[in-house]
Amino acid sequence: MIWLIPIIPLAGSLIVGLIGRRMPRTLATVIACGTPSLSLLLSVMAFVRLLQMPAEGRLLRSSIGSWIASGDFSVSFGFLFDPLSAIMALVVCGVGLLIHIYSIGYMAEDRDYHRFFALLNLFLAEMLVLVLADNYLLLFVGWEGVGLCSYLLIGFWFERPAAASAGTKAFLVNRIGDGAMVVGLIWMILLFGSVDFQTVLTDAPTVLVYGSVTASLLTLLLFIGATGKSAQLPLYVWLPDAMEGPTPVSALIHAATMVTAGIYLVARSAPLFQLAPVSLEIVAWVGGLTALYAASIALVQTDIKRIIAYSTISQLGYMFLGLGVGAYAAGIFHLMTHAFFKALLFLSAGSVIHALAGEQDIRKMGGLRQFLRVTAGSFLVGALANAGIAPFAGFWSKDEILAAVYASGHGPLWVIGALTAAGTGLYMFRLYFLAFEGKSRLDAHMLSHLHEAPWSMRLPLVLLALGSATVGFVGVPPGSGLLQRFLGPVFPASAHEATAEPTSEVVLAVAVLAMAVGGIVMAYRYYLLDPQRSEALAARYPALYRTFFHKYWVDELYETAVVRPTVTSARTLSELFDARIVDGSVNGIAALAARAGSLLRRLQTGQVPTYILSILVGAVVLLGYLAFSG
Repeated sequence: MIWLIPIIPLAGSLIVGLIGRRMPRTLATVIACGTPSLSLLLSVMAFVRLLQMPAEGRLLRSSIGSWIASGDFSVSFGFLFDPLSAIMALVVCGVGLLIHIYSIGYMAEDRDYHRFFALLNLFLAEMLVLVLADNYLLLFVGWEGVGLCSYLLIGFWFERPAAASAGTKAFLVNRIGDGAMVVGLIWMILLFGSVDFQTVLTDAPTVLVYGSVTASLLTLLLFIGATGKSAQLPLYVWLPDAMEGPTPVSALIHAATMVTAGIYLVARSAPLFQLAPVSLEIVAWVGGLTALYAASIALVQTDIKRIIAYSTISQLGYMFLGLGVGAYAAGIFHLMTHAFFKALLFLSAGSVIHALAGEQDIRKMGGLRQFLRVTAGSFLVGALANAGIAPFAGFWSKDEILAAVYASGHGPLWVIGALTAAGTGLYMFRLYFLAFEGKSRLDAHMLSHLHEAPWSMRLPLVLLALGSATVGFVGVPPGSGLLQRFLGPVFPASAHEATAEPTSEVVLAVAVLAMAVGGIVMAYRYYLLDPQRSEALAARYPALYRTFFHKYWVDELYETAVVRPTVTSARTLSELFDARIVDGSVNGIAALAARAGSLLRRLQTGQVPTYILSILVGAVVLLGYLAFSG
């Protein structure tokens, strides 16, 4: 019955999308929220079944039938439920369901309510196909499916030019990573004669030589695809602009679904990456640098959703950092905790935007805690978890990653991770203090509109806050908690990360925690106790402030180096090659045919004597030819 897990939300998408406008809104809501509930129930049932099996044999497979068959190459339409896909399915269905419930209140006044829920269901179905597929090709179907849905959902309010442009940007940037992934899949077929996980990952040590160029290039092609989908340097630029979509879309894309697809791909391909140490080193450094880079940008942004978006990029960098040093279980652990607290942060931000009639600039907020107590409390829990403050969920998973990084001998990467932790505490509590504490900066219009969210929005906040506070304990003690033992058999024995001495691990955890707390204290001093200090600090370091504020001018660099030359080249080709050569050739042939027709039609006079004369002339010519040729 595993195949039903993605099929049920797909059916819900079709029903709501095709006939939703002709049914009562309540019925459409029940169908749209009922389908992820059923998928979650089936996922829990399959998870319980896994727990009843021996640890080394926890594997459930379900095949609908053969999909592609050509000679010796075949691909099944099959699904796989093992510890890794189980964790992913539970996170996707669980957090996705809460986001569906939240959307009931958030999108209540939208005229395209039915279209929104149809796309939300489709998004969930495609993500479940991605994480449950038993082969790379079916995974790629889900991979492209979530890409399509993200384009449609980011540009949901397509009447707004910014939303339409953001959807297009996300679609085009992801084509770069997806193109590399397609090349990798073709090469995989040539090397292994299969795309089935079990075949490829089992045969990898015999087909690929450890450290070979082939192993490195194959894994790097897969990783390029992952950098696009999971928004890492240099293909991260689509994600901040994705904030133009409705806030539940931001939560779904940035928390439980699309952006975690790259993490899942690398973790699933762990046996391949273990044969490519150069690729793992690149994965680690890209993750570490992205984490620090995105955190520095988040320090000075003023849009509440964009700050959280850059936080997502930074936290995804932590996950890749863990994967790059072989701490696959730690990376997935952080993926799971991140799904809770990042969904909580986005939905809390959505509650603020909903209460302020669409306002997103934190400089125009302040003092919201006295009006939005549930929202403020939920956001505070999410901020503490995101900053890695004990005992909230983010502390345990981030600490495990950084401990593995240090134990693997990557001292500089550990320093980058620790600095990122300090930056995370600073930008998260800068946001919290400016939005929820201090003096109110609300104008009369916003004050008149201010109200707490309805129950359908508050309930998911409370449940996600509870998860953000407690879910981290499934990974305690670090390295050998319930989650790590459950995931252990999925990854190759050689992939178990190095572990530091218990004393060193405690010292490292305290050091990183102290840096995160230092970031919070700095935010308190500069943005709540004496806000003028922050302005003085920006004035003292204007070049650094402008660099962070303008996001290192990367978008401008892309515009200058990539977008404009591409557009110019396309216009030139259109005007010269397409218009003059292609269209000119077609038009020339048409003109020649017209000219020939205009000449030949003169032979058609409509006079019978002329036709008789032409027949006689022809007969004489023919007879003469026959006489002389004989």
